[in-house]
Amino acid sequence: MPLIPEEPQIHESAQGPRATPPSGRTAPTPRPVPGPRPAAPSRPGRPGPPRPAPPAQRTSRDAAPAAKPGPSAAPAAADGPQIQLIPASVEGALDAAEEAVDLLLDSGRAPGDVLVITTGEQHPWATHELSFGEASYWAQHDAGDDVFYTDAQVADRAKARPVVVVAVNGGPESVTATALKAAHSRAGALLIVCGDPQRINSVLGAGV
Repeated sequence: MPLIPEEPQIHESAQGPRATPPSGRTAPTPRPVPGPRPAAPSRPGRPGPPRPAPPAQRTSRDAAPAAKPGPSAAPAAADGPQIQLIPASVEGALDAAEEAVDLLLDSGRAPGDVLVITTGEQHPWATHELSFGEASYWAQHDAGDDVFYTDAQVADRAKARPVVVVAVNGGPESVTATALKAAHSRAGALLIVCGDPQRINSVLGAGV
């Protein structure tokens, strides 16, 4: 509740005796000395509307990468990364993964903290970069300056990162199982799986 400033207390100074008027004039009756006025009661406070939270500053993946605070390969916690499941269809898993990456960047994650693994069709970024050759493609992975997209079949070559996002966007269950195993071992803090919960739970044999 915001504090309401109290009204200032006004004190009138005591007036001393007036000077004696000249002879022949009747001195006026002295006025009574006013005492201090009682303080005005404070006004009851009224809670104002809550202020909206300031918008988060967006970190664009096209902007210059920020300096990394530490090594790109973050060790996994003793009890494993936190796992988050985002329900999505096979057709919508890649879009769900993209939205998850955007939220991570908006929350302050550095682009180099994120690894994305697909189980079906490759992400367009990976397809484009592989067109220049595998050496150039994996050189960008080793630099660790941006979000890196890879396929489940070659995910074992990827290094650990604080956050790993898996898009279950197709492929056989064996590939999904391989991708989830690789992602779990490489996620230092958070593992996000986007796909059909029934299929994912079927592959894992337990709830995520």
